[in-house]
Amino acid sequence: MKVWSGFCGLLLTVNVCAADGQSKLDWLKTAAFAGHQSDYSGIFVYQYGSHVETSRIAHIVDTDGEYEKLESLDGPKREIIRHHGQVWCYSQHKMVQVESQKGKGQFPLLLPDQLSALSANYRVKEVGQDRVAGYATQVVLFQPKDNLRYTHKIWVDTNTGLLLKSAVLNARNQVVEQYAFTELKLGKEADRSWIYSSDTKNLPGMAQQNSSSDKPAKAVNSGWVVDALPSGFKKTTELLRPMHGKHAPVTQLVFSDGLSAISVFVEPSDADEDDNEGLSSRGAVNLYHKVVDNHLYNVVGEVPPTTVMQVLNSIRYNGK
Repeated sequence: MKVWSGFCGLLLTVNVCAADGQSKLDWLKTAAFAGHQSDYSGIFVYQYGSHVETSRIAHIVDTDGEYEKLESLDGPKREIIRHHGQVWCYSQHKMVQVESQKGKGQFPLLLPDQLSALSANYRVKEVGQDRVAGYATQVVLFQPKDNLRYTHKIWVDTNTGLLLKSAVLNARNQVVEQYAFTELKLGKEADRSWIYSSDTKNLPGMAQQNSSSDKPAKAVNSGWVVDALPSGFKKTTELLRPMHGKHAPVTQLVFSDGLSAISVFVEPSDADEDDNEGLSSRGAVNLYHKVVDNHLYNVVGEVPPTTVMQVLNSIRYNGK
């Protein structure tokens, strides 16, 4: 079961221009949506191990809301456009509308809402200043208080609070994956010409922003529970989600500690080759799947391998 896209990392936007005496969590909360409110365009690099991907991103806020365009600069053409919660992807030489979700390679991403739990599970430190893509940044470290999650290190623009670089570190302080802008234009200098092109304005489904068909997943109380989540992880979403190639909808539960997310997928086992037990990784994201009592469990998250295995082995059905 391919569940990589949509769970590749929850990154931060931080404003370091807070008033003196304001706590770290207060200025984090103030700037949690800085990535939504800024106009910017540029090129960023995503790296894990020897693998490197380069992408171009543009994000503009105008009277018609937020627009974002993300396109790959390596390999086959890949392009994503987001507007009003809708998502279009370039596929088979045309743009097609898809279900809204955060995709791998989107940068920067938003900090989740539940910031209050961060201080209970991470030591937050300002660890100096640096320059990224020619901009002055404040470097902030989020060091976990247990071995069940990764360390996160972020570089934020000291003027706008926009995230310019992010790294995930393991227990040996080695970089597991990182994103970084190499070129960046902010404010009025950001490229906005693409928003007004005929290709963007005539995307399929643009006039159907409130159509229920755009959101096939539905909220449920499935009865599935997880007993061994790391401290601070709270359930944020529980859905019954149709997925490509599946005969029946898949139950999905999403948990977050305010910095990282873990998703649990439960579906009936169909006894195919994908149902074999296995653990795989891509950058900071680990995926573990296993068949238990005729159900296939998949757990994916930006947490260490031992954590996704612990979570999967504690899944049980508690009844509705």
